[in-house]
Amino acid sequence: MDRLAGKVAIVTGAAQGMGASHVKKFIEEGAKVVLTDLNEEKGQALAHELGENAFFVKQNVALEDDWSKVIEEAEKAFGPVNVLVNNAGITMAKSILQTTAEEYRRIVEINQVSVFLGMKAVIPSMQKAGGGSIVNISSMNGLVAGAIGYTDTKFAVRGMTKAAAIECANYGIRVNSVHPGVIATPMVVQEDTKAAVEEFSKHIPLKRVAQSEEVSNMVLFLASDEASYSTGSEFVIDGGLTAQ
Repeated sequence: MDRLAGKVAIVTGAAQGMGASHVKKFIEEGAKVVLTDLNEEKGQALAHELGENAFFVKQNVALEDDWSKVIEEAEKAFGPVNVLVNNAGITMAKSILQTTAEEYRRIVEINQVSVFLGMKAVIPSMQKAGGGSIVNISSMNGLVAGAIGYTDTKFAVRGMTKAAAIECANYGIRVNSVHPGVIATPMVVQEDTKAAVEEFSKHIPLKRVAQSEEVSNMVLFLASDEASYSTGSEFVIDGGLTAQ
């Protein structure tokens, strides 16, 4: 398969879960991928497993200097960047009264500020490449209410995506957001949450949670030239939850 043949991609939060799924799909489709994460051990292992078209860089997505390093390493290894997937993020399930200011600022830095920094850092590289695609991973909670902090930042990603899409259209760069519902990642289906997830899935119109690959297929579409006329839009993968 070669839907991403000749493209250079960066995927953040790529050492495991959905990020790793995106990287594997991109490699299968012919891309050269720089995967980033704070988990150096798992990130290096995945890059080694995937071969010469995968390259790992340890990154704190909330730091501007780390973004400069990632872009520099990507261009050095593979050339100008065509695709950025802002996938890194954290969850938090506390009430407003339980959440400290420090905790709130942390989730904003990782889920929201990092997306801004990533887009800002990659645009010049995409201009060198003659255009590109930015895929920002939001959530169904970027459309409907969820936990404080998490919901706020995922709504912000949706808004940033639209603002950036208008500006970046002049550069031949498309910017879209993806809004997953409940995905069967290791964090979600671990033993202490498995029963609750199975019970919740009964309320999903499609009666199941999604597999990571189903999200990766959407991300792949947006990264590819098949989505050449899609920008500033939300792509929802939630089994019908937000349609109810």
